[in-house]
Amino acid sequence: MPRDRLLLGEMIEAAGRIVALVGRLDPERPAADRDLLDALLWNFTVLGEGSGQVSAELKADHPEVAWADPVRLRNRIVHGYWSVDLDVLVSTARDDVPRLVAELRVIEGEI
Repeated sequence: MPRDRLLLGEMIEAAGRIVALVGRLDPERPAADRDLLDALLWNFTVLGEGSGQVSAELKADHPEVAWADPVRLRNRIVHGYWSVDLDVLVSTARDDVPRLVAELRVIEGEI
Protein backbone atom coordinates (compact mmCIF):
# COMPACT_ATOMS: atom_id res chain seq x y z
CA MET A 1 0.00 0.00 0.00
CA PRO A 2 2.88 2.53 0.40
CA ARG A 3 3.28 2.49 -3.37
CA ASP A 4 -0.45 3.10 -3.83
CA ARG A 5 -0.23 6.08 -1.47
CA LEU A 6 2.65 7.50 -3.54
CA LEU A 7 0.78 6.94 -6.80
CA LEU A 8 -2.41 8.50 -5.45
CA GLY A 9 -0.42 11.55 -4.39
CA GLU A 10 1.11 11.86 -7.84
CA MET A 11 -2.30 11.48 -9.47
CA ILE A 12 -3.87 14.11 -7.23
CA GLU A 13 -1.04 16.53 -7.93
CA ALA A 14 -1.20 15.97 -11.70
CA ALA A 15 -4.98 16.33 -11.71
CA GLY A 16 -4.72 19.59 -9.79
CA ARG A 17 -2.23 20.88 -12.33
CA ILE A 18 -4.56 19.83 -15.16
CA VAL A 19 -7.42 21.87 -13.72
CA ALA A 20 -5.15 24.86 -13.11
CA LEU A 21 -3.63 24.71 -16.59
CA VAL A 22 -6.99 24.50 -18.34
CA GLY A 23 -8.09 27.53 -16.38
CA ARG A 24 -5.21 29.46 -17.95
CA LEU A 25 -6.08 28.59 -21.55
CA ASP A 26 -7.31 31.47 -23.68
CA PRO A 27 -10.85 30.41 -24.69
CA GLU A 28 -10.51 32.33 -27.96
CA ARG A 29 -7.21 30.68 -28.87
CA PRO A 30 -6.69 27.58 -26.69
CA ALA A 31 -3.88 26.20 -28.84
CA ALA A 32 -1.89 29.46 -28.80
CA ASP A 33 0.33 28.64 -25.81
CA ARG A 34 2.35 25.59 -26.80
CA ASP A 35 4.17 25.37 -23.46
CA LEU A 36 0.86 25.34 -21.62
CA LEU A 37 -0.44 22.59 -23.89
CA ASP A 38 2.71 20.54 -23.39
CA ALA A 39 2.29 20.85 -19.62
CA LEU A 40 -1.34 19.79 -19.93
CA LEU A 41 -0.39 16.74 -21.99
CA TRP A 42 2.36 15.82 -19.53
CA ASN A 43 0.04 15.99 -16.52
CA PHE A 44 -2.63 13.91 -18.26
CA THR A 45 0.13 11.39 -18.99
CA VAL A 46 1.23 11.31 -15.34
CA LEU A 47 -2.39 10.90 -14.23
CA GLY A 48 -2.92 7.99 -16.61
CA GLU A 49 0.35 6.31 -15.73
CA GLY A 50 -0.46 6.44 -12.03
CA SER A 51 -3.95 5.12 -12.63
CA GLY A 52 -2.54 2.20 -14.55
CA GLN A 53 -0.01 1.34 -11.85
CA VAL A 54 -2.11 1.40 -8.68
CA SER A 55 -2.57 -2.08 -7.28
CA ALA A 56 -5.32 -4.40 -8.46
CA GLU A 57 -6.39 -4.63 -4.82
CA LEU A 58 -6.96 -0.87 -4.59
CA LYS A 59 -8.89 -0.87 -7.86
CA ALA A 60 -11.04 -3.77 -6.66
CA ASP A 61 -11.69 -2.00 -3.36
CA HIS A 62 -12.80 1.15 -5.21
CA PRO A 63 -14.77 0.17 -8.32
CA GLU A 64 -16.52 3.56 -8.24
CA VAL A 65 -13.36 5.13 -9.67
CA ALA A 66 -13.03 5.04 -13.46
CA TRP A 67 -9.44 3.78 -13.28
CA ALA A 68 -9.28 2.83 -16.96
CA ASP A 69 -10.32 6.24 -18.34
CA PRO A 70 -7.09 8.10 -17.45
CA VAL A 71 -5.09 5.14 -18.78
CA ARG A 72 -6.91 5.26 -22.12
CA LEU A 73 -6.37 9.00 -22.41
CA ARG A 74 -2.69 8.59 -21.51
CA ASN A 75 -2.30 5.96 -24.21
CA ARG A 76 -3.97 8.22 -26.74
CA ILE A 77 -1.64 11.09 -25.85
CA VAL A 78 1.53 8.98 -25.85
CA HIS A 79 0.78 6.96 -28.97
CA GLY A 80 -1.19 9.49 -30.99
CA TYR A 81 -0.14 12.87 -29.65
CA TRP A 82 -0.25 14.50 -33.08
CA SER A 83 -3.99 13.91 -33.30
CA VAL A 84 -5.15 14.58 -29.74
CA ASP A 85 -8.34 16.64 -29.72
CA LEU A 86 -7.82 19.71 -27.53
CA ASP A 87 -11.58 20.03 -26.96
CA VAL A 88 -11.61 16.53 -25.45
CA LEU A 89 -8.76 17.43 -23.11
CA VAL A 90 -10.43 20.64 -22.02
CA SER A 91 -13.84 19.07 -21.44
CA THR A 92 -12.24 16.16 -19.58
CA ALA A 93 -10.28 18.58 -17.40
CA ARG A 94 -13.38 20.60 -16.59
CA ASP A 95 -16.01 17.87 -16.36
CA ASP A 96 -14.26 14.73 -15.14
CA VAL A 97 -10.99 15.55 -13.41
CA PRO A 98 -12.44 17.44 -10.41
CA ARG A 99 -14.67 14.44 -9.57
CA LEU A 100 -11.70 12.10 -9.92
CA VAL A 101 -9.63 14.26 -7.56
CA ALA A 102 -12.39 14.13 -4.96
CA GLU A 103 -12.57 10.34 -5.23
CA LEU A 104 -8.80 9.98 -4.98
CA ARG A 105 -8.59 12.21 -1.92
CA VAL A 106 -11.16 10.06 -0.13
CA ILE A 107 -9.15 6.94 -0.95
CA GLU A 108 -5.91 8.59 0.07
CA GLY A 109 -7.42 9.37 3.45
CA GLU A 110 -8.37 5.70 3.90
CA ILE A 111 -4.98 4.16 3.24
